[in-house]
Amino acid sequence: MFKKDLGASPKQKLKSSIQRSLRNSLLSTYPLLTPHIDEVLPKKSSLEQVKLPDRVSLYVIEGQPLFYQQDNAGFLVPHLRLVHRFPQAFPTIRIDRGAIRFVLSGATLMAPGLTSKGGRLPEPKEREGEPVAEGVPNEGPDEEGRWSRELEKGEPVVVMAEGKEEACAIGLLVMGTKDVKEKGKGPVIEEAHFLGDGLWRLNVE
Repeated sequence: MFKKDLGASPKQKLKSSIQRSLRNSLLSTYPLLTPHIDEVLPKKSSLEQVKLPDRVSLYVIEGQPLFYQQDNAGFLVPHLRLVHRFPQAFPTIRIDRGAIRFVLSGATLMAPGLTSKGGRLPEPKEREGEPVAEGVPNEGPDEEGRWSRELEKGEPVVVMAEGKEEACAIGLLVMGTKDVKEKGKGPVIEEAHFLGDGLWRLNVE
């Protein structure tokens, strides 16, 4: 979706009611952002919208891209710069080394890159006894970085890479992680936002 350089419309300040709605939507989708939400969306800062091609809206504060949304509907998807600031707050999967160059060229992420030895998929398990912030569900990454619940088709997910510290892509699942394990083949994420793509290079200062 963002393989080429992007043209952007001028920034437009959003009404406080829209900002509140987006804040609530962000927290309902990514509840582990709750302890950081005032850092992500400071109450005295103005959230701005930048319209991009393909009916995509990018939301920024003080020149910092935060998240985007297609058709002003559906999930808010975090910009990779936000993911790099709060990596523990977003659901993740991991690709093996062999899949990295394909993902960073904008190719569809396929199941074998996740089911191989270097890949990593969620491993549901009980997380009893762990302290969590009020209102934050008992989910998140374990000590190996595996997410603690299966992710469903259509959910946003961050893509980590074997041997790398920071996320390399993010997109919406076209197959749930349970199905990825069972089938072991087929597309998993299409039209991802990845490091070095047009959205990453876009200057919104």
